[in-house]
Amino acid sequence: MTPPLFLDAGQVAERLSLDVCTGLMREAMQALSGGEVEQALRSFLKLGEGRTFALMPAGFVPRGPFGAKLVSVFADPDHSGRRTHEGLVILFDGQSGAPVCVVDGGAVTRIRTAAASAAATDALARPDASRLAIFGTGVQAHTHALAIAHVRKLEQVIIWGRDKDRAGALAARLASELNIDAVAEPDPARAAGADIICTVTASAEPVLKGEWLRPGTHVNLAGSSGPHAAEADGALVAAARFIADHREHVLAHGGEFLRARQAGLIGDGHIAAEIGEVYAGTQAGRTRPGDITIYKSLGHAVQDLAAVAWLYNDMKARGEG
Repeated sequence: MTPPLFLDAGQVAERLSLDVCTGLMREAMQALSGGEVEQALRSFLKLGEGRTFALMPAGFVPRGPFGAKLVSVFADPDHSGRRTHEGLVILFDGQSGAPVCVVDGGAVTRIRTAAASAAATDALARPDASRLAIFGTGVQAHTHALAIAHVRKLEQVIIWGRDKDRAGALAARLASELNIDAVAEPDPARAAGADIICTVTASAEPVLKGEWLRPGTHVNLAGSSGPHAAEADGALVAAARFIADHREHVLAHGGEFLRARQAGLIGDGHIAAEIGEVYAGTQAGRTRPGDITIYKSLGHAVQDLAAVAWLYNDMKARGEG
């Protein structure tokens, strides 16, 4: 067997741009909603307090590429409340069944998660949305700001985080990189006055409340990926036009949705559409300027595989595979 190609984190970052990946995410989620993908619910293996191993398999049918992401999520012993993600994405050829490419999963996740939020923002946020608030100060906070700047003309970026020094440092970095007004805001209610909000925290409890938001706001909930964590409260979920990345997964693992349902605020029918249906034009996204829209992002193997398949095909096209 020919050994599979391997791309490390640096190669992924060099080759996979946010612009390219945003288009890939739009196509991947449309394929998922359109029945062109077989994807199992992610499975979790608990390895002790603060330690989880997850398996995320998917395949493009009938004879497209398939594979899985293997990922560990460990509590960061040096920083309370933060988590480290390590993993691999393994791509198999849909014709021969052979493994053809192995890629650093952390690097792919960093780019594709932000790109998926950017694609959803482009479809759901008001065209004139110009103020972005990021709740969180980690890698995803930085990448989300860069990604959203590709789909909306931003005038200001607002950073909220529990660590004020990290929030200030990220704001200064974004001000330099985007040549934009970027500020750290210690009051989450004030930060929530933005037109677009991305939550990318490791918090198990809500950091964003519905009472803080103005009509017309778009929210990407992208930090929590399991049923026991929620970044937004039930009032926000109930008030919003709720767009899932994938219904089945949100009903199983969407912590914000599950808490609101358990509280009796919503039923399963509160999911207005999948984002892939919005991309395909079969379901509406934003229906009026005053809608509060939510895109619940859990992250999916089909997104990882779409990115890795593009990287693999790009390498072959360049004569590097």
